[in-house]
Amino acid sequence: MDPTVLAWALAQPTGSRAAALAAAYTGGTMRVTFDGRTVEYRSLDELGRALAVLHGAENSAARRPAMTLASFTREGRT
Repeated sequence: MDPTVLAWALAQPTGSRAAALAAAYTGGTMRVTFDGRTVEYRSLDELGRALAVLHGAENSAARRPAMTLASFTREGRT
């Protein structure tokens, strides 16, 4: 498990999917209940991969620029 991903998940608000996955991972359990649904992972490694995917999905939008600026000049023309 990437410590950065785990730290991010533990910092999420209580009741969020990431926090529920992180709590299960750190507690050594493979059954997670979130939003009225229960998922049982086959291993802690699988649970860790689910956390990594969630982290990537949530943070990919933050890395994308909201806008791009292009600038052109016509040097040498009078």
